[in-house]
Amino acid sequence: MADENTSAKNGNGASEDSTVPSVKVLGQYLKDLSFENPKAPKILKEPGKNPNLNVDLNVNATKLDGDVYESAISIKTNATNDDGSIYVVEAVYAGAFEIRNMPAEQLEPLLLINCPAILFPYLRRIISDMTHEGGFPPLLLDPIDFANLYRQRKESQVEGSA
Repeated sequence: MADENTSAKNGNGASEDSTVPSVKVLGQYLKDLSFENPKAPKILKEPGKNPNLNVDLNVNATKLDGDVYESAISIKTNATNDDGSIYVVEAVYAGAFEIRNMPAEQLEPLLLINCPAILFPYLRRIISDMTHEGGFPPLLLDPIDFANLYRQRKESQVEGSA
């Protein structure tokens, strides 16, 4: 008589344990994208003096349905010089993640640290392509320490409630 295997198999042929935490990327998508080049084409000939770049980044997560969550990175870059705005790029890049059997205390850090870390390289490429297509050198964003951002966010929430 043959042994019966009672564990389920996932799509990769590996066994699934219904109690083991798991994360699956269901999809990644661009939710919003804007590029403003208010002084084109003049800015391309006369770049101006004292260029400055400001980058604002935020991460949010929401529950979509059941075990499906969305993690989203919002970014706004504003390049300026002495004459004003050079360009502005705004984007929201998100992913849908199926998260099963995750302990409650680990869910928020997963959604605000690990999931954005998966998404960021794709957003970085989009920002680079967008600035290049706008006639400027590609903006290559530095890697982001999402764990540090998460700690700062938690500290500011504690300070705000005190």
